[in-house]
Amino acid sequence: MHIGDVPVGHGHPLAVIAGPCAVESREVTLETARAVRAAGGAALRGGAFKPRSSPYTFRGMGEEGLEILAEARAVSGLPVVTEVLAPGDVEAVATVADCLQIGARNMQNYSLLDAVGEQAKPVLLKRGMSATVEELLLSAEYVLARGNRNVILCERGIRTFERYTRNTFDVNAIPLLKRLTHLPVIADPSHGTGKWYLVAPVALAAVAAGADGLLVEVHPSPDHALSDGFQSLTFDNFRALMAAVPHVARAVGRTEGVAAP
Repeated sequence: MHIGDVPVGHGHPLAVIAGPCAVESREVTLETARAVRAAGGAALRGGAFKPRSSPYTFRGMGEEGLEILAEARAVSGLPVVTEVLAPGDVEAVATVADCLQIGARNMQNYSLLDAVGEQAKPVLLKRGMSATVEELLLSAEYVLARGNRNVILCERGIRTFERYTRNTFDVNAIPLLKRLTHLPVIADPSHGTGKWYLVAPVALAAVAAGADGLLVEVHPSPDHALSDGFQSLTFDNFRALMAAVPHVARAVGRTEGVAAP
């Protein structure tokens, strides 16, 4: 399947999707889009609508954020991946997005899964915070059953008793999902660890385990990010990750390299 013109899946180059957690301003989004493109990223991520644990934290710019994402795509040439929160927003988000993300909190929002299944854009489905592999696959079936065959699964860590990291990244889920299904599988080491200095090593572990792509949070000034700055890579750190990924991919026999838009 494709995100814009970028193929994702077995036999295709690794697709690295990167950008800020949230669309927090035009300047940050455009600057990050250019940096992601320059480093070799394949697509831009950024949340116009953000589900947050606290209602008092930044929850995105909404429709204005979608307009900024559309401008970022025009400026950088990168296809856009962004989250949709409610069935009523699917049409508006799909007008801008090249791929609709279903976040961990909505993995079992069956009305939303039905709605994204009834439109044609690919769907990036994240594993729920405490979801089993079987539950993730059954959620994917909701989208598939509505006629949308373009589903990408995302391992992003699960909640365990461990408190030092944000989540426990379940690296064995990657080869397991690839054995159980034909769907592409990507990894989100940013949410999987919650700490910027763990993102690169866990990303490389995911590539070694067979991931078809990565979903990485990148920000020009993580200390000033309005959302998830503590797990966001600086531009320099993202460039270093992008330089390391092809070496690991080749070491495990993935010869297609890294995708570019």
